[in-house]
Amino acid sequence: MKMLAAHVSAARAEFELLERDVPEPRLGCVRIKVEACGVCHSDSFTKEGQIPGLAFPRVPGHEVVGVIDKLGSGVVGWEPGERVGVGWFGGSCHRCDPCRRGRMINCIRLETPGVTYDGGYAEFMVAPVDALARVPDGLASADAAPLLCAGVTTFNALRNSGASPGDLVAIHGIGGLGHLGIQFSRQFGFRTAAIGRGGDKQTLALQLGAHYYLDSDGESVAERLRELGGAKAVIATGPSGKAISDLVDGLTPDGKVVVIAIPSDPLTLTAMQMLSGRSVSGWSSGTSIDSEDTLRFAALSGLRAMIEMFPLAEVRQAYERMMTGKVRFRAVLTMGR
Repeated sequence: MKMLAAHVSAARAEFELLERDVPEPRLGCVRIKVEACGVCHSDSFTKEGQIPGLAFPRVPGHEVVGVIDKLGSGVVGWEPGERVGVGWFGGSCHRCDPCRRGRMINCIRLETPGVTYDGGYAEFMVAPVDALARVPDGLASADAAPLLCAGVTTFNALRNSGASPGDLVAIHGIGGLGHLGIQFSRQFGFRTAAIGRGGDKQTLALQLGAHYYLDSDGESVAERLRELGGAKAVIATGPSGKAISDLVDGLTPDGKVVVIAIPSDPLTLTAMQMLSGRSVSGWSSGTSIDSEDTLRFAALSGLRAMIEMFPLAEVRQAYERMMTGKVRFRAVLTMGR
């Protein structure tokens, strides 16, 4: 049996759409008939060959939603026909110290679809069972896909930020991560401040659920946060290390900046900023059960990513539009011929 897949044959090569044999599930794995796969900025790690030792050719894609098509040997607890998702967390070794301490996302042999094995830019893929998240009914596959990376990252960062309902929480950046962060923050019961550049983003920020819009071009954001009582948490999704560093001064004395994007320049912090108890930390994605929590919360709350859909045959256009910021805010590939 054949399938369509989009792979890159080498670092910085163009996507090739070709027919491949449908893969057979290995021990402890399932085969997934893919319905939708998000196009994430992190797919550039594969496309551009930015990870040492990456094997080519490789099919990218780590925001995958589909239906279990076939079970590999040794699989229990899963059945053909179940809707599942696979995100950045694509399996762990269960043997290293982080795994044994329950921190599988920090596994030293972490697997990621589209990076360490073929991902979801294809009609079928194979994934280990510990990578699977159940997708709730009522959540369309194209809507679920971006929640398996951008969604779980912002969801997890917020619920581990130390903030409580009623606290002021700021979302820095109103892009693919930030537009989800604003929605999650509002649904969590936080007083939500959205931080963007320019007044043109204010209407959207308020529509997404922000209580306040702070324009970093027109005011001191840290000073404004202090006027609002100080932020218990700032979720930093923007690309500027300097801007993130400046936000520390807008925290409460025990507040935290949680960085979930990779800025293009270093963060610069002073001892005085830290001595009061303010802190800066990072958060990376989550495990399959975290993805399942995110999907379930989105289904219950009605929260959705803003997406633009493309058929698999238009993978080059989808990737180009996502990487150049022409898609607002997430691109999703859909399967079917």
